[in-house]
Amino acid sequence: MKYAYYPGCSLMESAREFDVSVRAVMVRLGAELVEIPDWTCCGASAAEPVSKLMNYALPARNLAIAQDALPGMDILAPCSACYLNLLKVNREVVGERHLHGQVNEVLAASGLTYRGGVPVRHLLDVLLNDVGAGIMAQKVTRSLEGMKLAPYYGCQILRPYAVFDSPGRPTSMEPIIRAMGGEVHEWECGNRCCGASLMVGHRDVALRSVAAILDQAAGADAVVTVCPLCQMNLEAYQGDAVKAGGRRIPVLYLTQIMGLAMGLGESEVQLGKNLTLNAGARRGIETRAWSVTLQAEGAEPGRAAGAEQSIPDQARTGKMNNLNKGGNHV
Repeated sequence: MKYAYYPGCSLMESAREFDVSVRAVMVRLGAELVEIPDWTCCGASAAEPVSKLMNYALPARNLAIAQDALPGMDILAPCSACYLNLLKVNREVVGERHLHGQVNEVLAASGLTYRGGVPVRHLLDVLLNDVGAGIMAQKVTRSLEGMKLAPYYGCQILRPYAVFDSPGRPTSMEPIIRAMGGEVHEWECGNRCCGASLMVGHRDVALRSVAAILDQAAGADAVVTVCPLCQMNLEAYQGDAVKAGGRRIPVLYLTQIMGLAMGLGESEVQLGKNLTLNAGARRGIETRAWSVTLQAEGAEPGRAAGAEQSIPDQARTGKMNNLNKGGNHV
């Protein structure tokens, strides 16, 4: 399995732990990720209000590079916004003669032409349909037995294009969680909007959404997601969301929890960058999921072998600084 890897901007900054854990997990699963050379921002949600043509040309540039530099490879995009923007070019530009011509006119300034047809895949699609739950289960060395995880999908990976799952009742994370030995938290908020970039302009509206999601996660040991913006909203604003009726709960990337189940250390999946994963939450997760392994490794209580015991202050500060820059999520 070999994929043209498009990490996108967020995974290079505020969601660095997502990028690191995706790469590590895919290695464990026997997949090769070849980063698209000279990739650039896909426009996220910021380009469209400025220029419709720019909104298509930015992701089309990356598709054109992958088409020429990595022929025959599917593009794997972990970020939900990046996945949607890249996919949107194939769905809305290719085949529309006038628009396709305009986009290629822009790309011509860089010596590029996008002919169309480069498959764009989301991480969940690849894990479920290319790797499969059976292979993933074979890689588990520290079962998540005893852990209940709430799968949170957000909006963009299934709306408006329901490629590999149902937007009304998504389930693609469930076989993965079970393959890791975990239990799925049954809830109705897996596809509920987190407020997205409304957190910048209309924070009160977004906070109500976040609070409702966190409240419905009661009974779960952690929320797991595959969207950097969703993860940021659910994690960085938990303090304010609690005041609006939510509750505190760790919010992890799916690949972080997969990596831990596959024997990777905390530093290898960068748990130190998760703002909600304080020492108490870590001890709770460890006790439920892999306390036997920790005892066998001789780790201290509440500490995984070879890992940090508490969240480094610089990691917390760095993540919040990235957020305050207005960064890649908005």
